[in-house]
Amino acid sequence: MVSLRRALAILLLSAGCLPSPYDRAARTDTVEGYRAFLRENPTHPDADAAESRLEELEFEDAKKLHTVLAYKRFLEVYPDAPHTRTAKTLLEGLRFNAAKEAATVAAWRQFLQEHPEGLQRDEAKRLMAEVETRELATTQDPRRLAEYLRERPDDPRRMEVESRLDGQAFEQARSGGAAKLFAYLKDFPAGTHREEARGLLLELEVEGLLVSGLVDEAEARVKAHPLGPKLTGFPARLARARAEKAALAQPEPLVQAAYVGHYLRDLEDLKRAMVAPDALDRWQAAEEMGQHVSVRAVDPLLDALRSARNPLIRQNALESLRTVLASLPRPVADYEVASRLDALRERAGSAEMYLTVAVLLDLSGQLAQASTEYQRAFDTGVPDPVVLRRWVDIREARKQPFSAAVAARQLAVWALGVAREETVTAEGRVPLASARQLCAAAVNARFAAGAISRARAASNEFPEDLAEFERRAEEARRLAEARLADAELLLREQSPGVRTCADRGVSERLEGGVKERTAALATVGTKLPQVGRLLLELARERDPSPQVREAASARLTALKPVP
Repeated sequence: MVSLRRALAILLLSAGCLPSPYDRAARTDTVEGYRAFLRENPTHPDADAAESRLEELEFEDAKKLHTVLAYKRFLEVYPDAPHTRTAKTLLEGLRFNAAKEAATVAAWRQFLQEHPEGLQRDEAKRLMAEVETRELATTQDPRRLAEYLRERPDDPRRMEVESRLDGQAFEQARSGGAAKLFAYLKDFPAGTHREEARGLLLELEVEGLLVSGLVDEAEARVKAHPLGPKLTGFPARLARARAEKAALAQPEPLVQAAYVGHYLRDLEDLKRAMVAPDALDRWQAAEEMGQHVSVRAVDPLLDALRSARNPLIRQNALESLRTVLASLPRPVADYEVASRLDALRERAGSAEMYLTVAVLLDLSGQLAQASTEYQRAFDTGVPDPVVLRRWVDIREARKQPFSAAVAARQLAVWALGVAREETVTAEGRVPLASARQLCAAAVNARFAAGAISRARAASNEFPEDLAEFERRAEEARRLAEARLADAELLLREQSPGVRTCADRGVSERLEGGVKERTAALATVGTKLPQVGRLLLELARERDPSPQVREAASARLTALKPVP
């Protein structure tokens, strides 16, 4: 039966009654039909004819759709077909019309990039020039103007565009603060608004002196500066500053109790304490200096952060810098940071300078840039415990517990190294500096152990690693505390009245001052109506303690408005 069917098929084929595969595809005359034929019969004698017809059908389908995507697909499949040139022309026409409808420089630039030798290239260039002229006449984006000047160095409109760019950049700088003003002076060495920019910077500098209580210095600065007469608002501001200073100078006990300066050593005394022989004096001075909301506190704290040997001095200097800059009015704090960054970036070339730049960027909220500078300042061979602590804080704030634990482990390793290396013997009569260094090791080991413990509680990531980190931190803590106890025992034998690492005299005095100021501000508005409101305003705006500022704000809200 099978042989009979086979013989019948051969007979029909020889008689021309059975159509060939190509004939079947030709009868349907569809894209799908020809594709199936070529897929099943790649070496058939009619394959070329099938491919030619398939290309025609594909091109007809692309024309029916008449879209960019349809023509692109056709050209990708048939880059050298007879219809390729026509398809390219139609595609160019679609893109030309789309660019014309968008009517932007970016759209025309994209068109010319896609059809650099197109038939409508010259017309596209003409229309792009027209759009560019309109955009340049109306744009408020200095970056767009700067880009145009870079791309068209010989354009006859260059001077006009430069003038507009200068004006727009200055307007942005005027409202953008000190950093933008310094950038304007750098980017526009022949700018027409340079004197105005310098005047605004002078105004910020002088405001910093005024809010720091340096009224006479501010007045002298304005009188001596060539741009001083242009600060038309300065006389009224100076009068206000004198009234503030007079109010704070009143001998009334309640006035003094409400003012932070009453609880602090003089700034010059603290500067002298910052170079005392005992590191404990220096780190306590750095702690207290942060309570002086004064621009004059910034440089001594930066110097301590940059050059002090004991990490606790540097750590306290960092925290105090944060307090000072957060307590100063924002425009003043921005000026103090920007003016120092402007000077430092021209000469930063050492780890200490990179660290200073990193801290200034960090404390002004520019953490992404600060991270780069922290990395430049960091030496893996001699790890900086202050930077490591900052990395722990940053990573905890970002909810990255394991990364925070890694930095904490490095800090623990540093503390363990200090604990092992510092010599403590009765014969050697342990030096004071070694005891203070062991104090720093113990404090940082406890900090590291706490950070790793928090990471273990917050994350299930790499539990074995975290357990090992915790063991290392605990080892560092135990050894550092034991070596510190040995060192301080020897110190007390030599000098019975010597202060130890646990001394909190300054901290307790500052904490007591916060409580007393809060209590004084609760009644100053009603008991001293002549100056009470002014004292509350000063406390709300400039007190270094968030608790005191909050209390002052609440009391001001409760006071009756001034008639």
